[in-house]
Amino acid sequence: MKRLLVTGGAGFIGSNFVRYWLQQHPDDRLVNLDALTYAGNLENLTDIQDRSNYRFVRGDIGDRALVEQVFREEAIDTVVNFAAESHVDRSILGPDAFIQTNINGTFNLLEVARAVWGQDLAARRFLHVSTDEVYGSLGPDDAPFTETTRYAPNSPYSASKAASDHLVRAYHHTYGLPVLTTNCSNNYGPYQFPEKLIPLVFLNALESKPLPIYGDGQNIRDWLYVEDHCSGIEAVLLRGRLGEVYNIGGNNEWTNLDIVNLICDRLDTLKPGPKPYREQITFVKDRPGHDRRYAIDSSKMKSELGWVPAHRFETGIAATLTWYLANLTWCDRVRSGAYRAYLATQYGQ
Repeated sequence: MKRLLVTGGAGFIGSNFVRYWLQQHPDDRLVNLDALTYAGNLENLTDIQDRSNYRFVRGDIGDRALVEQVFREEAIDTVVNFAAESHVDRSILGPDAFIQTNINGTFNLLEVARAVWGQDLAARRFLHVSTDEVYGSLGPDDAPFTETTRYAPNSPYSASKAASDHLVRAYHHTYGLPVLTTNCSNNYGPYQFPEKLIPLVFLNALESKPLPIYGDGQNIRDWLYVEDHCSGIEAVLLRGRLGEVYNIGGNNEWTNLDIVNLICDRLDTLKPGPKPYREQITFVKDRPGHDRRYAIDSSKMKSELGWVPAHRFETGIAATLTWYLANLTWCDRVRSGAYRAYLATQYGQ
């Protein structure tokens, strides 16, 4: 039995991972540590909140005393660090929180793991979840990012994640900490906070609002269904080589405009409006330093760990839109902030 500490487990990817892990490993103990900032939502996990092998702790990874207390109380042997500020636009407007959480918070986790685990490292794992954005931007004909691509972050968000990646690597080489790092491409799927492209476009379309697209809409991203990301992290935890980096990609490169068009066309079938949804597309001023293209070469995941994504974008987006249509109340509560009342009801604070 593993005893996992999952940080940021109430967010989009983290909550999907918590559910996935407990489904795949029902005998493991899992502790979810989340500060419940704007994107942390315990309603994402109501279906598993009463399990005897699951515990939620509200707290910040920057609180070293709390993190160490959880480590010792729960005899944690595995860390999966999702906790991060992750929205590029927010990092441009206010980078301070990104420095505090992504750099200093990761440093605190590493220090606690080093202090508590000491030299007893044989069955320990510290997996740090990062992003393809640390590699910078690709040209249209450039080869996809590999694990040896030079770091060239272009936003405060990606720079803070790059710094945390370097800290994790250094703790392995300096102290022997049993670390693993994953760099993923753009995730999508159920429970994604509505400021991100896919849920934003979906909800704006249904409400007859403009569908905003930066610049000319030709920015390219590699899209990874969140369940595939979870299974990739599982593969790295169970079979990855210590100290290594693994790129987890969806092998699905799409321009932003093509994604929005696809969502519009799907909605024309699933929930027809008075006119085609494409007519709501609106091009807006590009954001500063907007990277043109990301693409991940995940062949190392396949060759070393036997992992490949199970979903193509067309099937993943269909499942995602179906989920959102069935969970419009969840969307409304997230956007209105009403979901935060759940915390007060459940925990009295």
